Order: sequence, then structure tokens, then C-alpha cells
Amino acid sequence: MSEVVATQLSVRDLKTHLWEWLDRVARLTAIKQPDSTAANPLQNAIDAGIVSWNGQKPVFPPPEKLRGQGKRVSEIVMEDRG
Repeated sequence: MSEVVATQLSVRDLKTHLWEWLDRVARLTAIKQPDSTAANPLQNAIDAGIVSWNGQKPVFPPPEKLRGQGKRVSEIVMEDRG
């Protein structure tokens, strides 16, 4: 286990020697892409044919109409906001 030591330095020193400080406290690596698309719900919906995508903006199906009586959620939210 490494020892943690608090150090004070000026902004100028930090800017001048940024890479030295990063070497001391951080390890920069590339972001690894997930091996599976299971973690990506949008990709799962595209694969299932629910959503279509041509490389631009995804096209979602129209929203389902809800059955029943009562207020819409948007109306309740607006009432709560006063």
C-alpha cells in the first residue's frame, strides 16, 4: 500500500509541471468499450426491431395511449410545481 502525503503548490507550478504531477497521482488510460451489447438498451432495442436507426437520430415508435380515467402525469407535475 502506498503512502499518501499532502503537498501544497501554486497554480503556476501545477500548470508548469502538470505531467509530472499526473505521473505521481494518476494513471491515464483509454476507455474500454464493453464487450457485450447487453449493457446498451438502445442497441438492444435496435437489434429487436423496436427502434430503427440510419446513423442519424434514432426513430422511436409512437407512444402507447393509456387507458383509464384520471389526470395525465404532466398535469400532476404541473400542479405540484404550483
